[in-house]
Amino acid sequence: MITVTNSPRFLIIQTAFIGDVILATAVLEQIHQTRPDARLDVLVRKGNEGLLQGHPFLNEVLVWDKKKKYQSLWQVLQRIRAEPYDAVVNLQRFGTTGLLTALSNAKTTIGFDKNPFSRFFTYALPHHILPGVHEVDRNRSLLEPLLSQGAGTVRIRPKLYPLTKDYESIRGYQSNPYVCIAPTSVWFTKQYPAEGWAELIRALPADTMVYLLGAPADAVACDAIIALSGRQEGVRNLAGKLTLLQSAALMQDAVMNYVNDSAPLHLCSAMNAPTTAVFCSTVPEFGFGPLADQSRTVGTPEPLDCRPCTLHGRSGCPLGHYRCAYSIRTEQLL
Repeated sequence: MITVTNSPRFLIIQTAFIGDVILATAVLEQIHQTRPDARLDVLVRKGNEGLLQGHPFLNEVLVWDKKKKYQSLWQVLQRIRAEPYDAVVNLQRFGTTGLLTALSNAKTTIGFDKNPFSRFFTYALPHHILPGVHEVDRNRSLLEPLLSQGAGTVRIRPKLYPLTKDYESIRGYQSNPYVCIAPTSVWFTKQYPAEGWAELIRALPADTMVYLLGAPADAVACDAIIALSGRQEGVRNLAGKLTLLQSAALMQDAVMNYVNDSAPLHLCSAMNAPTTAVFCSTVPEFGFGPLADQSRTVGTPEPLDCRPCTLHGRSGCPLGHYRCAYSIRTEQLL
């Protein structure tokens, strides 16, 4: 167990995708619960800093612009080394963040043993993908040598803090009961087919408003799903019209949120919002399932030998049939 001074300064590194940053907020919750006096900084990739805007116990959000990879990396490293961090906790297993951690000049460095630079960390802990072990559990394990009172065994949910202006901006969408659908994913094999979403929209009650959520690049796909559904009223495409925190605020009070195994799933977990998570080529046992009190997962009822085909998803079905998605029935979602 390491010893830290009063008001310790910790840096948490998570420069992966949106969902990874959301899940990393559980680490912030854990540290703040045990050491409320700690000064917490985080390092994220450029574009994800908006998730943490107004976070009540974050001191600073450092940003790595990966489009200016090495120039920005050097600037970030210089910034980190200038701070007298008591500890740097690296939640990633990639070499670049491992190098940042090893060269951070922090009193203590902690990360997973799968990181190429883990031999230079003060503590390198095992990373296991096992049934029943969620990503937040894996991340929490890195805190064991850091917190004098222990990291504990109770799972703590990730949490986001939309601002008052975020809640005010979505109030006009909440006059009637509503359902949110986030139909897209970066990976094709994590994405429930458009035909399936369209069928779900047709099956939802006529007096329930349906909002489709996503990034600006998802707007065309959402328009296509609405057209395919044939539903003329009570459905609206909000892709690209809301920030991530505004989307989180809207999802919080939805009757139900339908999501893929992707970032919107973790938005729901962070807001404790009702969740139906559709898993196509991946499985919840990888540790990325929903954590909201009211949540469930849906997958194919067929015993497919090819599922799961990969941990992160693919750009297309290797066998060409994509049965893991097309065999899911609308009745399962409802």
